[in-house]
Amino acid sequence: MYNIKQITDDLYWVGGNDRRLALFENVYPIPGGVSYNSYVLIDEKTVLLDTADSAITELFTENVKAALNGRKLDYIIINHMEPDHSASLQRIADLYPEARVVTSAKAKTMIQQYFDFDMSRVDTVAEGDTLTTGRHTLTFVTAPMVHWPEVLFTFDTTDGTLFSADAFGTFGALGGNIFADEVNFETEWLPEARRYYTNIVGKYGPQVQKALAKAGGLDIRRICPLHGPVWRENIGWFIDKYAHWAAYQPEDKAVVVFVGSVYGHTENAAEVLASAIADEGVRDVRVYDVSVTDASYLVAEAFRASHLVFASATYNNEIFTKMEQFLIELKEHAFRGRTAAVIENGTWAPQAGKKICAMLGEMKDMTILEPQVTIRSAAKESQRESLVELAKAVAASVK
Repeated sequence: MYNIKQITDDLYWVGGNDRRLALFENVYPIPGGVSYNSYVLIDEKTVLLDTADSAITELFTENVKAALNGRKLDYIIINHMEPDHSASLQRIADLYPEARVVTSAKAKTMIQQYFDFDMSRVDTVAEGDTLTTGRHTLTFVTAPMVHWPEVLFTFDTTDGTLFSADAFGTFGALGGNIFADEVNFETEWLPEARRYYTNIVGKYGPQVQKALAKAGGLDIRRICPLHGPVWRENIGWFIDKYAHWAAYQPEDKAVVVFVGSVYGHTENAAEVLASAIADEGVRDVRVYDVSVTDASYLVAEAFRASHLVFASATYNNEIFTKMEQFLIELKEHAFRGRTAAVIENGTWAPQAGKKICAMLGEMKDMTILEPQVTIRSAAKESQRESLVELAKAVAASVK
C-alpha cells in the first residue's frame, strides 16, 4: 500500500524508510534507520525529484503512482546520482517511457556507468538553467562536492522550495511526522544531523561554504533534503549549524575527552582530569572510550566542541591503535581549528604524546595546551598536581 505525504497543494513526499539497514554506506552505524526522500511536483507538467534506494523500490514506485494519480510523468530530475537516491531510476524510467531525465553533465556520465540506459532521454542542465512546468519555474544550482562532483540543487522560485540533495540531511528514519517542526529536532535529531554532516560531507567544508553562499541569495521558504525531515520553519537556525560545520567552527564552548586505554590506567588519569576540569566550572564535560565508540560519533563530537583532550597509551611504540585510527579520521575529514591537550602513558618508553602532537600539527589552526602529562604505567598521587594544572589550563582556555 502506498504511503505519501502532502507538503504543499501540489508537492508530495513519495519516499520511504529503511529501519533494517545496520551501516549507512556500509560504514556508519544507523541505529535509528534512515529515510530516502523523493518528491513529486504536480503542475501542467509533472516532475519527480530524485528516486530512491533499491531497498524500497516497490513501495517507492507505488508512491509515485499514487502521487501522479493517473497522470503521466513528464520529468525526472536527478540532483544526486549516489545509488541510495538513484537505484530506482531504471524502474521508474521503464514505467514512464515518455519522461525526460534532467540532470548535470557529470551525472549523465554516471547514469551510463550504473545503468544500460537510453541516453537520448537525458537532458543536461548547468548553473542558472531553468525548467518551467506551468505555474512553477525550477532553477538549477550546481553544488559540486556536496558531497559528490555531479550534485545539483533544484530551487523552485515560485514557492521558495530548495531541493537540496544530500545537504541538510540527517540519519534517522521518519515516522508519521516528516517536518522538522513536528519532531524534537534540536534535542533528538541534531546529534544525528551533525554526525551525518561531519562524516559524509565534513571533508568538503570549502565547497559547502560556496553552496551556502549561493543559497544565501535565494528566497528559501522550504528545504526538501534527500534524508531526514523537511524544513519549513526556523530554517535559518539549521543553515547556521551548517555554516559552523562548513567553516570548522565549534558549535559549543565545551570539552570532550577521548581515551585510548588498554588496562584502564590511562582512562583513570583521563577521568581525574575530566573531574578537575568540571571543578573549574566547565559544564557538560564528556568522556569517550575510543575503543568502544564508533569513530563516526567521535568525529561528530570533535566537530561540536571547542576543546579536545587526547589521552592515549603507548602501544607497540606508537599511539594506541584505536586512538591513532580516530586521529586519522579527523585528518581525513580536514579537521582544524581546535584547542587540544594531551595525556600519554607508557610503561617503558612513552611515545604516544609526541606522536599525537605530530598528527595534530598536520591539521590546520590547532593549538596544543601545556603541560602535556606523562603517566608511567599507572597514575600516582604525586601526579595529581600535574593533572590539575592541565585541567586549569583547559578550563581557562574555555572561559
